[in-house]
Amino acid sequence: MTDRATVLIVGAGPAGLVLGNLLRDKGIDTLILERGSRAQVQARARAGFLGANSARVLTEHGLGAGLARDGQFHDTCAFRSEDGQFELKYSALGRGEAHTVYPQQNLVTDLIAEYLDRGGRLRFDVTVTDVDPGTGTVGFRHQGGTGTAQGQFLVGCDGSNGATRTAMPAALVTRYARDHGVAWLALLAEAPPSMPAVTYAIHDNGFAGHMARSAEVTRYYLQVPPDEDPEAWPDERIWAELGVRMRTEAFGPLREGPVIDRRVVRLRSNVVDPMQHGRMFLAGDAASLISPSAAKGANLALMQAEVLGLALTDALTRDDERALHAYSRTCLPRIWRAQEFSHWMITLLHGPDAGDPDRDFERAVRRARLHSLRDSRAHQDFFAENYVGI
Repeated sequence: MTDRATVLIVGAGPAGLVLGNLLRDKGIDTLILERGSRAQVQARARAGFLGANSARVLTEHGLGAGLARDGQFHDTCAFRSEDGQFELKYSALGRGEAHTVYPQQNLVTDLIAEYLDRGGRLRFDVTVTDVDPGTGTVGFRHQGGTGTAQGQFLVGCDGSNGATRTAMPAALVTRYARDHGVAWLALLAEAPPSMPAVTYAIHDNGFAGHMARSAEVTRYYLQVPPDEDPEAWPDERIWAELGVRMRTEAFGPLREGPVIDRRVVRLRSNVVDPMQHGRMFLAGDAASLISPSAAKGANLALMQAEVLGLALTDALTRDDERALHAYSRTCLPRIWRAQEFSHWMITLLHGPDAGDPDRDFERAVRRARLHSLRDSRAHQDFFAENYVGI
């Protein structure tokens, strides 16, 4: 027996859940299939910085109650290097936009509750095993058994390694990919923020980053070799190296606490063009994976979910598929602009390898970039517009 829905969505991350909520708000029948359990999905610590457009998407579609209640306004970032520290209040630059800090696990929890309240169907612990884009049908395993589900439209929001992206016909799409050769040890510490701003530390030992998540939890990053074992970094070593790279001797100590999550993240980027085939559409990381260097992943996902949600609503309630046919053309220019800025941030934050024969030249160029960002209003406006916007 096949479970049927008007729109079948694979993946209960921000893209799939926002899309499902938008469609349910218009009375459109939806079914979301998610590989993880509800507890796992609601505990996944990922992005936390939502740009102005993301806040608008959530607020305008009745999904922003938690954001309004618990989100923290953030509009300043700092850069530390051998030349000292400077801050950029980006809400006073570019388009005058800021971030709202709201942990992704909180957002996902909100979106699941709202989706179910709107009458949406959501099945957890489902592993999709095969996808037929032509018929909108997926096969899956669930609780030791197998099944199938079919949608008039099928949307893949199951990540860059998901079954829906794999099912895109190789001869009909172009797959762009880049491994930036950089990895971060991503850390969550039960410790209050040590500084008021997001701080990027540039050091010969490698990049280090500080990002507040809440009054009790802080996200840190340490650049490490791509094949590093996170268990090789006990708490004592982490705090010692963060102190060196964050230059605590010059700027004051960090507020330490137990590290509750550590994992190595390789900085990779890829894009599928087009993001649609027949009745199947991709959104979120399934369509475009972006490195975390500029906090664009969740923001791109919400942008795509809104564009696709409005287009599917037009198709299903007004028999108008023009926006649906233009989905890739609408989203891809914004995706590539975000990819370009993310790549720019990677080159700003990470120095050349120790064995690079041009290392001294590359270090000097990076230093010049920082000086320009510190001193040039035009450069600052460019940074602010791209840092927050899509």
